[in-house]
Amino acid sequence: MTRVIYLKAGGGYDSVFLGNEKVSDPKPDEVQVHLYANSLNYHDFAVVSGVWGPSEQRVPMADGAGEIIKVGSKVKDLKIGDHVCTTFFPNWLDGEPNVDGFQTVPGDGVDGYAREIVNIPPNALTKNPRNWTYEQASTLTTAGLTAWRALFEDFNLTEKHTILIQGTGVFQYLHYSLQDLWVLRLLLLHHQMKKFKNLNL
Repeated sequence: MTRVIYLKAGGGYDSVFLGNEKVSDPKPDEVQVHLYANSLNYHDFAVVSGVWGPSEQRVPMADGAGEIIKVGSKVKDLKIGDHVCTTFFPNWLDGEPNVDGFQTVPGDGVDGYAREIVNIPPNALTKNPRNWTYEQASTLTTAGLTAWRALFEDFNLTEKHTILIQGTGVFQYLHYSLQDLWVLRLLLLHHQMKKFKNLNL
C-alpha cells in the first residue's frame, strides 16, 4: 500500500483527503518510482483550490521527483536506482508542441504525483541533473521549463542582455541558475536582504 492525496471533483481545500492505494508491479513498458519530492506551482494551486477544479476525483500535483525502484521487462533506457523527475506534457517528446489544453497533464487531466509510489511509462520521465536533490529536480517540470522558455525560446537571450529578477521564488531562482550557464548580467530586486543571503548565491 502507498499513501495518496486525493482531490474530490470540483476541487476546493475542503475536498482534499489522504488515502491509501494498492501498489501493483509495473507493466512491461512501465517503471515504478518512489517519489520523494513535489514542487508547488500556480497550476497546482488553481486545480486544488477549485479555480480549475477537476471534473472527477483526481490525485493532484503536476511535478514529482524520485528514484526508480522497479523496471518493466520492455524498458531499456532506465534502470533501478536512476533518479528521475516527471514531465508536464508526457506525450510531447520533441519538436513543436503537439498538445492542446491540459487533458494529459498530471494532476489535472490525469492523476498526478501527490503520492509515494507510482507506476509510469518512461516517456513521462527524464533523468535528474547530476548532483541535484529531489527537491531541486522536482522544480524542472513546470518552473524550470517556463524559465528556460522565457529566456531562450520566446526571447533570443545573449550575453548582451541583463536579466531583472523580482523576488526569490522557484521561478526566479531557476532564472538565476540558467543565466549562470552563460555570461550574463543579473539584477535582483528583493526587500529582505537576509532572505537573499540565505540563497547562498
